[in-house]
Amino acid sequence: MAHKITEDCIACGACAGECPVEAISEGDIYKIDADKCTDCGACADVCPTGAILAN
Repeated sequence: MAHKITEDCIACGACAGECPVEAISEGDIYKIDADKCTDCGACADVCPTGAILAN
């Protein structure tokens, strides 16, 4: 299951830099491409607001 970024995202970019498969795209709220996400959790570990949750 892919992780999901919630409305708590502050678009800091920390998660995108940690994603080993480049599944995260920029925006007002970052988004995770479920087809690319391997559910490793690296993004959630570095999110300063806890905006990334396992789906």
